[in-house]
Amino acid sequence: MAADSQKHAQKAADYNPDEYRMSVGEHLEELRRRLLWALGGFIVAVAVCLFFGQRVTAIFCQPLVSALLAKDLHPQVYITEVADAFLVYLRISLICAAAISAPWAVYQIWQFIAAGLYPYERAWVRRYTPLSIGLLVAGMMFVYFAVLPWTLDFFLDFSSSIPLSTLGHPRPATGPSLTTQAAFVPHLNGDPAHPQAFQWWFNEAEGRLKMFYKGEVRVILFGPQNLTTPLITLPQYVNLVMGMLLLFGLSFQLPLLVMAAARLGLVEIPTLKSARRYVYLGMVVLAAVITPGDVLTATVALIVPLCLLYELGVWLAGRTAKSPSPPAAD
Repeated sequence: MAADSQKHAQKAADYNPDEYRMSVGEHLEELRRRLLWALGGFIVAVAVCLFFGQRVTAIFCQPLVSALLAKDLHPQVYITEVADAFLVYLRISLICAAAISAPWAVYQIWQFIAAGLYPYERAWVRRYTPLSIGLLVAGMMFVYFAVLPWTLDFFLDFSSSIPLSTLGHPRPATGPSLTTQAAFVPHLNGDPAHPQAFQWWFNEAEGRLKMFYKGEVRVILFGPQNLTTPLITLPQYVNLVMGMLLLFGLSFQLPLLVMAAARLGLVEIPTLKSARRYVYLGMVVLAAVITPGDVLTATVALIVPLCLLYELGVWLAGRTAKSPSPPAAD
């Protein structure tokens, strides 16, 4: 067994795409084998992600929970269909599994197509693939830790600013309400260790009103006294997060697109530099359309990063143009 593993490792180390020539049938068989290996990696990742799926769903919802707690609002999301929670859990698990297994799948596809590339083309792919992955991860992290909290804060602040009007017909305070003292709810930093039946309290750490009923802690829903109160559904929120992650992850590939356009001769480097004002104007319009929120969110969240990424692409294009010879193959 150890000898077979050592032989397989030696064979992988001696693999040279230049010496790997096959017929059409052999190419198809090799493609099928690589796809099966990629599918196997995806299945393993799915099993892992399904095991941790509920924790991953909680991580997705953490920015929303933090924003609701900061506004003293009920920090729970809702479902309108019976299977919504399970379908969201399944979808998040599959998407995370695809993201985790993507490097393995890309490696399998690379092993298949590398034989058809020149040595310098393989060297270019090896050089800039880590940069592309890093930019993708940076865009997603930027959304999760910066853009999403700002967006949620803006919309929650706006919804809580609409007052509830009685249209000139206020309800008079009459009857026992003038003499009866209102009840006070005890407020705690957490849940009591041994609650009694029908005991209720306000958990300040979670911002939730709770009651102990039939051996379980139940949450009593309450909201602000404004015209609108947020009832955010889990599928809609997850769709928002997924869309923003994908949008910003792809937008952060801008430097490589600029560099590739210059490298292929589609646009000259002096043109890229002289067209800055028009490019920046287009980015402002794009950010205003794509990024919801106020001016600060739109400016900081997308315009400034895109401008910096554009300048990085111009710098990469100029750097590659100064060395016309392709990088040496490994």
